[in-house]
Amino acid sequence: MSRSLPARCLSGAILLALAPTLAAAADAPSQLDPIVVTATATDRLASDAPASISVITREQIQLRPVLDLADALRGSPGVTVAGVGFGRRGIRIRGMDPGYTLVLLDGQRVSASADAIAHSDFDLGWLPAAAIERIEVVRGPMSSLYGSEALGGVINVISRRATDDWQGNLVYNAGVVGGDRGGNTAQAGFYAGGALLPGTLGLSVFAEHRQKDATRDPTDDRLDEQEGRRVNTGRAVLTWTPDAHQRIDLSHLQGSEERRRHALQAGAAPYVYETIDDIRRRQTTLSHQGEWDWGQTRVSAYRATLDRDNRRDRGDASRPQQLTDQIVDARATVALGARHRVSIGGEWRRQELDDAAGARSGHLQSDQSAVFVQDEIQVSDALSLVFGSRGDRHPEFGWHHSPRAYAVWHATEALTIKGGIGSGFKAPSLKQLSPEYSAVGGGGRFTIVGNPQLKPEQNTSAELSVAWQQQRWSLQATAFQNDLKDLIQTTCVRACGVRGRELRNYTNVARARIRGLELAGTAPISEHLSFEANWSWLDPRDRQTDQWLPERPRRSGATALNWQRGPLQAAVRGEYIGPQQQVAGGSQVTLPDYWLWSLDARWRVTAAVSVVAGIDNLADKRLDETGALYPYPETGRYVHAGIELAF
Repeated sequence: MSRSLPARCLSGAILLALAPTLAAAADAPSQLDPIVVTATATDRLASDAPASISVITREQIQLRPVLDLADALRGSPGVTVAGVGFGRRGIRIRGMDPGYTLVLLDGQRVSASADAIAHSDFDLGWLPAAAIERIEVVRGPMSSLYGSEALGGVINVISRRATDDWQGNLVYNAGVVGGDRGGNTAQAGFYAGGALLPGTLGLSVFAEHRQKDATRDPTDDRLDEQEGRRVNTGRAVLTWTPDAHQRIDLSHLQGSEERRRHALQAGAAPYVYETIDDIRRRQTTLSHQGEWDWGQTRVSAYRATLDRDNRRDRGDASRPQQLTDQIVDARATVALGARHRVSIGGEWRRQELDDAAGARSGHLQSDQSAVFVQDEIQVSDALSLVFGSRGDRHPEFGWHHSPRAYAVWHATEALTIKGGIGSGFKAPSLKQLSPEYSAVGGGGRFTIVGNPQLKPEQNTSAELSVAWQQQRWSLQATAFQNDLKDLIQTTCVRACGVRGRELRNYTNVARARIRGLELAGTAPISEHLSFEANWSWLDPRDRQTDQWLPERPRRSGATALNWQRGPLQAAVRGEYIGPQQQVAGGSQVTLPDYWLWSLDARWRVTAAVSVVAGIDNLADKRLDETGALYPYPETGRYVHAGIELAF
């Protein structure tokens, strides 16, 4: 895998992207209120959505280097990057664990691999960046609509769709990290979409190859701080519209991924080994959307599988694992007059796990079903109410109820007040519930077994927000509180502290409260220059010990200065990670805060050619001194450049 780019090409691309003499005067676009779908599964303006929601646009994704969802979401209000082990990343919304966030692809759930595979971030790279139209992020529980896993929030990745006119783009990006520790990247992707039969049959196809070199550990050159990756993924969507009111989509996504890293096997005779994960993912979907005289319907059926095989050059490799989701869901929305809209629906889901550690047969299976109802009421031109309720039936713990109530009041044309309360839950995973599950953890220190008596983890959340928006500037403040109970942890039940003999099982023991405040705003500085920023304050507490929950920055935020003039765009971004607690040696340690600054630029050379370039982590901030304690190792100064060809 290449560890460098030709210096002349890289510096030339940066100079071209930043050339001010080629700028042409143009009015900056006015700020628009985007249409979103995730908060209610129906179309609503973002200002009317009954939730705290933010949108990452395709234009924002094109301006910065994006290898996976974590890159795309960095700097979003209430979102921080969390470590999940092995130098891998997860997405934390409002201080909630990464496993409490549901990821959707065009409204359909992505298999939650972390429930089956330890230290997994395999949910974050399903769709090529070139194929993303936008990303909607809902902060707060959405189990009343989406069921399990939506305990802390929902991320909905919405892909580009074919139009009657064929269009597409080819993208190539590459980057180098300062120093000699590795971490260089290369990324190539394409998208094409258009009509096979105008007005009737459309096709969209996209694919991507990306690779990233491993980053060596600063304290031991034999080890890797971040793993190397080689990823290939693609998707095809066939759309049939027999008339103006019906649409049928058939899609297939497939990808493969290889990850390599050198690690240290602890024990009486420690040794270094190379571990290789081969990951394969597939998802096939058939869906129908219809508009009728009485309302709208949507029915979809899809099957998603994720396979993971592990190899090691020394020692015992992990057992092969396969996670399969089969889902059928249907919903209907009916307008009861001009101010009343009701949605009803149901879902059937079969989840399967093939893992020799999970059961004697090596196979676990769970069939679940759900029904839900949602009532959207437009009380007046200024006031709307949304009530929702969902019941999920699980074969182990029976029915679980998830209600929600929310109000949106446009007090004036500029002032909007929102607030609501809702609940979320996460069902125990197949391995956590299996009485036959047994796995060695902690490098051989203990064994973990399953517990069929587990209950769902639960969250009750309330929020209140005030937003002021006038054309190109806005300001929003949101206060929230999450009360979590029955959180699942492992506890020692036998031979505690005796290496190799300690036995642990999963139990519902933990309670936590996470409350906080979010501020966000945008403002024009001049015709071509604008400023945006967000800031979050968290009070994450363990309700049993009253201690600060680890790995959650008390303060975090982001800022950006955006400039656009004709075909030129540029942005200076800053991300702030505040002080956070970490457990080391049985006691809590406070880790210092830090800033990461980045520069992005894009030049539209012609209608068909664009050049991008930039520098992430301008100050080359390294966490070497306490890097082992931070939940995720930040990459050093990263210089990147790329080209996009549109047709």
